[in-house]
Amino acid sequence: MQSTFQSKHFTRLQRLGDWLNSERGLGYTLVAPAVILLLGLIAYPFCLSIYLSLSDRLLAVASSGRFIGLGNFINLLDDSIFRQSVWNTFNYAFVSVFFKLVLGMLMALVLNEITFLKNFFRGMLLLPWIVPTSLSALGWLWLYDSQYSVFSWILLNLGLIQEKIIWLGSPVMAMLSIQLVNIWRGIPFFGISLLAGMQTISQELYEAAEIDGANAWHRFWQVTWPLLMPVTLVVTLFSLVQTFADFQIVYVLTRGGPVNSTHLFATLAHQTAILSGKLGEGAAISLFMFPMLAVAIILQLRYLQQRD
Repeated sequence: MQSTFQSKHFTRLQRLGDWLNSERGLGYTLVAPAVILLLGLIAYPFCLSIYLSLSDRLLAVASSGRFIGLGNFINLLDDSIFRQSVWNTFNYAFVSVFFKLVLGMLMALVLNEITFLKNFFRGMLLLPWIVPTSLSALGWLWLYDSQYSVFSWILLNLGLIQEKIIWLGSPVMAMLSIQLVNIWRGIPFFGISLLAGMQTISQELYEAAEIDGANAWHRFWQVTWPLLMPVTLVVTLFSLVQTFADFQIVYVLTRGGPVNSTHLFATLAHQTAILSGKLGEGAAISLFMFPMLAVAIILQLRYLQQRD
């Protein structure tokens, strides 16, 4: 009996070894860790958020809450703070991404022409994107300080203003201030990504355009921009999704103030779910933009497939 059991066990191990040595088995083995991480860190929290958003779950209550369907989403539409947060999020995201794209393109064009110490300059310009967001936001919090702001000191000494500016004290200036930080942080990502796309464009195309009499402006619009469009779309969409979900910059600088003028989906969801204890409503806030973002991603993927 024991020899028969050992024989069967050995046969199973041999089959497992043969399967792992096969091309399909090796592929599944290499992909398995990534699949486990995706399921544990993305799929499970996402499904849990959907479940919580359809209930009236409270943080202070041990029960799982009652199923209320779309009740949380309907209640949010009647909430003036949430409607203000919707406008804030769109304003914050689209303005920031627009300037990141424009300035990132300029950065890529300049880096593409630099030959002296090009690796040094590329590395230095990546620092805003590499530094942890919360750490850089703390630095900007000091720059925006109402009493010791470097920006106010420079403007005062240049004679451009007569008194110190309260950068984070008014709704308009607070929104502009957090947008500036997001733009500063996101420009390197656009610049390096677009620069990588420029490196794949054949120089023969530029030479042919120059022979035909095209100046630098025409070469950009007729050669560089069309060939960079796929990369630009992917980078822009990625940055847009990331900006919609931004939390750290706003939380460190304003915490949604003053008077809820800088609340985004992420900060309002945190305040509602964690500070106020309304887990169901907080989950609904965090998921409110998911359908629109999903449609935008699908449309972009279809466009790229048709273009290919």
